[in-house]
Amino acid sequence: MIRAAVLKGTSVYGKEFIGFRDGWRGVTEGDAIPLERKDIQGIGKLGGTILGTSRSNPFENGDEKAEKARAALDRLGVDSLIVIGGEGTLAAAKRMVDLGVNVVGVPKTIDNDLSGTDMTFGFDTAVGIATDAFDRLRTTGDSHGRVMVAEVMGRHVGWIALHSGMAAGAHAILIPEQRTTWDELTEWVTATKRRGRAPLVVVSEGFVPEGGAEAYSDQGLDAFGRPRLGGIGEIVTAEIEARTGIESRCTILGHIQRGGTPTAYDRVLATRFGLAAIDAVVDGHFGEMVSLRGTDITHLPIEDAIGTLNSVPQSRWDEAAILFG
Repeated sequence: MIRAAVLKGTSVYGKEFIGFRDGWRGVTEGDAIPLERKDIQGIGKLGGTILGTSRSNPFENGDEKAEKARAALDRLGVDSLIVIGGEGTLAAAKRMVDLGVNVVGVPKTIDNDLSGTDMTFGFDTAVGIATDAFDRLRTTGDSHGRVMVAEVMGRHVGWIALHSGMAAGAHAILIPEQRTTWDELTEWVTATKRRGRAPLVVVSEGFVPEGGAEAYSDQGLDAFGRPRLGGIGEIVTAEIEARTGIESRCTILGHIQRGGTPTAYDRVLATRFGLAAIDAVVDGHFGEMVSLRGTDITHLPIEDAIGTLNSVPQSRWDEAAILFG
């Protein structure tokens, strides 16, 4: 994304670029580095966040930090800001727009939970990593006749679990959008075992089990006030073993999903977003976010992108559930 925006911005529009380190922290503190052609060579194939990231929120203590960020932009001569991130980052970007900052948003979340775009870059890579891990778990599950439970990322939506689970032939997939009961899960697991297979169960970190009121969290809150999720896989594993008597093991993929090199699809999508983002800056589409609709790159108001989550629809769940058990 950065590479494409800088290359087109400098060669076509004659723009100059700087990059802020560690997301909103860098903007607030004016911690920036120059981004010239020599600085972005070869980064298209790299994973991770080239400029770094943080959980900093410019509005976590009122508008004081946000005003400090706007002052830093003025001091550095920044006339527009391209903000790359997910729901929390773009929500802060929208509030910066309200303060008079020229902002163009770019969707970036591996959960694929932004409603303003059909796909975010990072999602395809995360699905590929999870699918590879599940293939390996099925090998050891088959060897020992165990139930293998795998927990993947997905705070509010289950796209990673759904896609990677279907790709790996999971026998049950548990996602935040579906209140699956313990009885249903038990039936899928036992049916799989009766067929002589070792059950593979994929669960999103945001899945709420039967009787639960909210997603499992025992790790406090992040800077945006959201619970740090993780650990529901262990609860599911214990429940399966208690109900079925089948030896069960849990693997939490966690941040391994964020590592490695991006897939070809993600590289192309990120590049297209970067090209569109600098076009949006030049054309004055401030307060808007570039997005993918079908195969076209377009843009829409940032507030429309963060208003509603891109949840797994019932139809997608129903087609996947046919394969369970």
